[in-house]
Amino acid sequence: MRRRAERVNFAPGGRWDEEAMGTNALSLALRTGRPSTVFSAEHLVTALHGWVCYCAPLHGPDGRVLGVLDLSTTWDRSHPLAMATVRGLASAVEAGLRTGTSCAPLPTDAPGLRLTCLGAEDAVRAGARLRLRPRQLEILTLLALEPEGYAPERLRASLYGDRPVTASTFKAEISHLRRALGGTVATRRYALTAPVSCDAVDVLRALRRGDTGTALRLYRGPLLPRSQAPGIEEWRTCLEVAVREAVLTSDRPEHALRYGERAPYDTEVHRHALRLLDAGDARRAIATGRLASTA
Repeated sequence: MRRRAERVNFAPGGRWDEEAMGTNALSLALRTGRPSTVFSAEHLVTALHGWVCYCAPLHGPDGRVLGVLDLSTTWDRSHPLAMATVRGLASAVEAGLRTGTSCAPLPTDAPGLRLTCLGAEDAVRAGARLRLRPRQLEILTLLALEPEGYAPERLRASLYGDRPVTASTFKAEISHLRRALGGTVATRRYALTAPVSCDAVDVLRALRRGDTGTALRLYRGPLLPRSQAPGIEEWRTCLEVAVREAVLTSDRPEHALRYGERAPYDTEVHRHALRLLDAGDARRAIATGRLASTA
């Protein structure tokens, strides 16, 4: 990896400002002071299209940006937990700078967090189920789906909309979630500082790489189906539309048939399945029966 990185100027002394390398995560993090991800062809320089970079700024005790912590790899080895990992490491470095001590290495057996929010509501940490109220599950889901985090007012609006909810109520929910997660929720800008595995994020990741089959296998239902939080409703619609569009653009009939199991009244999906199935395919009976039931 070091040799491959050196071929694209990722080496000591290399210039990574935007004037030299165009759009890249290092320059964005330095310029904006916020974590940044630049994936494949999002880089301006063609030589970097095979790479993905996750970058978080490092702030000194006085708030100045001292530098960045970057994790880079080839695009085919990208992972949805990478940004959360970089953010967590950057927070550990900043904590060490504030206390004037060196940063202790993170334990290799640190307990992971698994969030299930598609068709069900569950959070498990270190093998134990977390007792989270519905509102805290909503917060955790939003933070998992947007690893760069939320400004306090935006997160509050995503949870409550126009409802007159006091700031103390909102902060109490955040505090309870932070305690349940062992303190791994950043304060100034609400974001997770430890890795989280989330089924909704996994679905989006599969869709981005064009893996409709995996997305369908993981998509077990609507996002937090009981939630009425505006931010959750927006993400719920986004996921539903994205999965459905992936099915309708797929040339594999099994995708339409599988999606049709969960969408019995979606005539367009059933017609798509029939167009893809050969005349002698026995599965045409399934799609035909579903289409007839919508009449």
